Amino acid sequence: MLSEVLLVSAPGKVILHGEHAVVHGKVALAVALNLRTFLRLQPHSNGRVGLNLPNIGVRRAWDVASLQLLDTSFLGHGDSAALTAKHVEKLKEVVGFPKDCVDPEHLAVLAFLYLYLSICQSQRALPSLDITVWSELPTGAGLGSSAAYSVCLAAALLTACEEIPNPLKDGEAAGRPPVLKILLINTKVPRSTKVLVANVRSRLLKFPEIVAPLLTSIDAISLECERVLGEMAAAPTPEHYLTLEELIDMNQHHLNALGVGHASLDQLCQVTTAHGLHSKLTGAGGGGCGITLLRPDSRRRNVCREPGTGLVPPISLPAKLSTSLRNNQGIVTIYHHRHHYQPCIPAVTS
Repeated sequence: MLSEVLLVSAPGKVILHGEHAVVHGKVALAVALNLRTFLRLQPHSNGRVGLNLPNIGVRRAWDVASLQLLDTSFLGHGDSAALTAKHVEKLKEVVGFPKDCVDPEHLAVLAFLYLYLSICQSQRALPSLDITVWSELPTGAGLGSSAAYSVCLAAALLTACEEIPNPLKDGEAAGRPPVLKILLINTKVPRSTKVLVANVRSRLLKFPEIVAPLLTSIDAISLECERVLGEMAAAPTPEHYLTLEELIDMNQHHLNALGVGHASLDQLCQVTTAHGLHSKLTGAGGGGCGITLLRPDSRRRNVCREPGTGLVPPISLPAKLSTSLRNNQGIVTIYHHRHHYQPCIPAVTS
């Protein structure tokens, strides 16, 4: 078991193309954001394990001795220990959570406990430690905040238990893929990914000869975008951007036909179209975030600061472009409004 403080981070993501189609075996094209989730793990010997999530107001602690007494045999061992709904209900029971708890706060704690108990059961005794996780990513916006949180937890706990090497050691860069400028807009409209995915499945079952070709077409859009981005790695041209813009427009129409659009996203597309830009939803849809492709020569200008657009709050291209991602950390550079994504970096003492 490692004894020093461990710091881990993981990026958020946006899906360029392939939302919903990927659930049905099609290709999805996702890229990393330069908005990240951070984790700090502090080992100690006080007999307690603590979890601090300042972004969502969670602070919990448990006695290691009490956790050691829990019957966690249901979690299984090794790679075959896939998490099931029954496992989640059993975990709620052993930690004393209500059966009907589905709020983000309880689910974040359950994810931590599941990973802590599953990974650390290989140790002679469960370790005492404090974990603090904070993020630049908004929750529930389709930007991969849950995945980044889980990746940080798993990487930190596996590293602390010496099951994997330290993931923070720099590797060699595998070439420099194209960097895209993307305006990321959060509509602040909440939605349920589970419900939206179920709705698409229902529409597919009801209209298979209509919806199946839509999914196949989205698959082709993803593959064409991948091909274009491959060409752009060598020498991007204006024609490449024209193709990317056409693909964005076609995919957005397909997603609306699948029933995962929203009035706020339609307004986003209308406003950006008026400025010669091309937008689509990203993620589950039904609200959440939209992305707008910006050409390299895009100048600062107001995009969504227009009366009656309904976007909350109004967005404009800020003066400063955030830092490009390097090495293998992602291929997208994001314009984001300063007031949207202030990282909540807690004061942590050893």
